[in-house]
Amino acid sequence: MTNFWKQLSKPIVALAPMEDVTDTVFREVIRSVSDPAALQVLFTEFTSTDGLCNKIGRRNVSSRLLVSDTERHWIERTQTKLVAQIWGSDPDKFFRSAQLISEIYQFDGIDINMGCPVKKVVKSKSCSALINDPMLAKEIILATKEATQLPVSVKTRIGFNQIITEKWIGELLDVNPAAITVHGRTQSMLSTGKALWSEIAKAVQLRNDRKSDTLILGNGDVDSYVMAMDYVDRFGVDGVMVGTGIFKNPWMFNQLQSEVSMDMRVNLLKTHIRLYNEVWDETQNFNVLKRFFKIYVNGFNGAAEWRDKLMVCKNCMEALQVVGLLEERKMEYSRISH
Repeated sequence: MTNFWKQLSKPIVALAPMEDVTDTVFREVIRSVSDPAALQVLFTEFTSTDGLCNKIGRRNVSSRLLVSDTERHWIERTQTKLVAQIWGSDPDKFFRSAQLISEIYQFDGIDINMGCPVKKVVKSKSCSALINDPMLAKEIILATKEATQLPVSVKTRIGFNQIITEKWIGELLDVNPAAITVHGRTQSMLSTGKALWSEIAKAVQLRNDRKSDTLILGNGDVDSYVMAMDYVDRFGVDGVMVGTGIFKNPWMFNQLQSEVSMDMRVNLLKTHIRLYNEVWDETQNFNVLKRFFKIYVNGFNGAAEWRDKLMVCKNCMEALQVVGLLEERKMEYSRISH
């Protein structure tokens, strides 16, 4: 298996793995309105190695690794790379999970989450907690690499309670992951404060000084494609990973789409709801879908009122009915609010 990271044209742009966000449906929705050359890598939601290594648990977490037939079509058509992200604290379970993913699923790579700052995850000595245990972190990377021919990458932060960018990234470079995505905050910063891209630049410089072939991607506070390209130039990263910035504009990876109309937003919302219903039916919590409504229903007079109507819906069919009413009355609301 080739290391796809080395074959990608630079700068690399990726859509970040996000809990209850980047399922197969959302990935397909974003892919459908993106320029294939502008969005090269997508990630699954982060998946528990504890769950994957337990027969009952595997049934519960396997949905996170689902790739629908229609998304698979988009991947093959656009040659987008899709990476499975996993998390945990036991090297043996990383080994077994990587084997399972390689044997059963069709992914282009495996990414290890060493950045999630959520307290209950940190308490399990996983994700960003691994910053405090570099020996264990390296064992996990080596175990994962041993189990698979897929390229293994890492997503992490610049420290735990304090900034230790060079010390921490240096530890990771010791075991030569294919790529490291550096989020410019410590665990204690969570998602607050400004992402420190100057620290991400230090990771790049360290990699260069070591003459390592590990790619460095930056992550944090990027909300447009133009900004991503600017950060590549300013901070020297090989690419940029976009997270919550996608919520501001799902078309951000399509430079030909300079203006996003109300019709476009409503039509994409319909697509999202229909795909969600087709893929998940009644097996997935409809409330998860509600977090997406603000992405589409905003920027026009009366948007808040229509979001309220959608938020009280109990299933996809009810939501589609509300969207249908909005379409019928769109002339009343089509003027963009300021």
